[in-house]
Amino acid sequence: MATLQIATNNSSLRPALAAASKPAAMSPLKMWSAVIGSTLGAFMAVLNIQIVNASLADIQGAIGAGTDDGGWISTSYLIAEIVVIPLSAWLARVFSLRSYLLANAILFLIFSVACAFAANLQQMIILRAIQGFSGGVLIPMAFTIIITLLPKAKQPVGLALFALSATFAPAIGPTIGGYLTENWGWEYIFYVNLVPGALMVGMLWASLDRSPMNLGLLAKGDWPGIITMAIGLAALQTVLEEGNKEDWFGSDFIVRLSIIAAVSLTLFLIIELRTAYPLLNLRLLLRRNFGFGFVANFLLGIALYGSVFVLPIYLTRIQGYNSEQIGMVLAWTGIPQLVLIPLVPRLMKRFDVRLLIVVGFALFAASNFMNVHMTGDYASDQLFWPNIVRAVGQALVFTPLSAIATAGIEQENAGSASALFNMMRNLGGAVGIAGLQTFLTKREQFHSNILTNSVSVFEEATRDRVAKLSAYFMSHGVSDQAVATHKAVVAIALKLRKQANIMAFSDTFFLLGVALLVALLATLLLKKPGHLSGGGAH
Repeated sequence: MATLQIATNNSSLRPALAAASKPAAMSPLKMWSAVIGSTLGAFMAVLNIQIVNASLADIQGAIGAGTDDGGWISTSYLIAEIVVIPLSAWLARVFSLRSYLLANAILFLIFSVACAFAANLQQMIILRAIQGFSGGVLIPMAFTIIITLLPKAKQPVGLALFALSATFAPAIGPTIGGYLTENWGWEYIFYVNLVPGALMVGMLWASLDRSPMNLGLLAKGDWPGIITMAIGLAALQTVLEEGNKEDWFGSDFIVRLSIIAAVSLTLFLIIELRTAYPLLNLRLLLRRNFGFGFVANFLLGIALYGSVFVLPIYLTRIQGYNSEQIGMVLAWTGIPQLVLIPLVPRLMKRFDVRLLIVVGFALFAASNFMNVHMTGDYASDQLFWPNIVRAVGQALVFTPLSAIATAGIEQENAGSASALFNMMRNLGGAVGIAGLQTFLTKREQFHSNILTNSVSVFEEATRDRVAKLSAYFMSHGVSDQAVATHKAVVAIALKLRKQANIMAFSDTFFLLGVALLVALLATLLLKKPGHLSGGGAH
């Protein structure tokens, strides 16, 4: 998202946000309309990812896509989104904040509807990529508007609103997606954007001041940085999305993309650190709070998106839930946040923000550790309290972490801060999902080998179990003893595999909990900015 460059003394590089970045120049009504409208857009952009993922099987069936190729419906959106996030601040300066944000908001709605009319996989991939490219703009621009428009004392309130898009939207997405798909049809997961989208466009149209475009910045752009960043992030995102399916480095396709990503991103880092006016000010990472906040936010992305990925797979594979039932289970990770997040700014006035972050990460980690002793009966009732604890933890983490990480960021660096912070949370999610897919597979194989080796036909307990199951099948229509015995052996093997899967899911939740403890350790190294002091400093 980019560029609010290192050089702070070049006035020609910052007019696009100037009109919209001074709170005194705007009435409170227009200021809050801009904040609410932009955060509503960010909410919809994040929500759309989870809604589509919850309904992917139905979409694949409707457009004739295979299971393997159908994954590109999500991948194309995510690639476009992660590429545009670092570009957004620079493009907002080129085309003006108002024009750029409104154009992408409208395009997001148009291509949301267009996706519902896709006739085949190729059309859907192209439409989803354009939807992701326009929707990806809405996320960092909302964050930038909050930290440039609002006075410091009001920023926690704005960041609390933004937290609804970052943590509440992923949690509630499967609920909405499952309900719409089961009761209305998969097309409605795209139509659902229209009403809130119209409200978003109206609020932005009325609140953002007009300002001239600065097309001359196109000639001064950090094009080597832009090109290497776009190629590197697109290749990396593809590797993360497709790696597990392609057997990682056993695939020439993944190996080639990994090399491209490594070379491109290395060149990008070199370019950004050496050029006079870089796309992103990477030196912000040397600031203590932003650097450690950046690390914690990356780990938060791993756990946030990783848990939303793992839990539906568990409920489908082990409990046989449909998308609507899964949505009802995950709703309890979202609904409490809707109540708690608005209260967080008040807590930030009373308590040290670092304490809130530590408590939040501790609760989020605890919610995962509560799931490490799963059994075959571990379903919606057993998941209720872990999901409640997770919801409270997520609600406490995001707003204080965003506030303390961006405290003291100058206006000319706001775009870079927003780009880096939001990009790394999304990238953390991609890394988390890719890593957890592989970890889950490997742990299932590990436990399956252990359990299979412990079951021997030479043991009396195994022979008794086979005999009882054979007798059961013989009494239920199987006339051949050999067939009945074979079915008994298969039934035992399936039982063992199910148990191995359950144990693998327990291990996966443990790993998520450990990642969150590491994030907690990173937050212990944060220092408290003066304007975020507790005890009524606001």
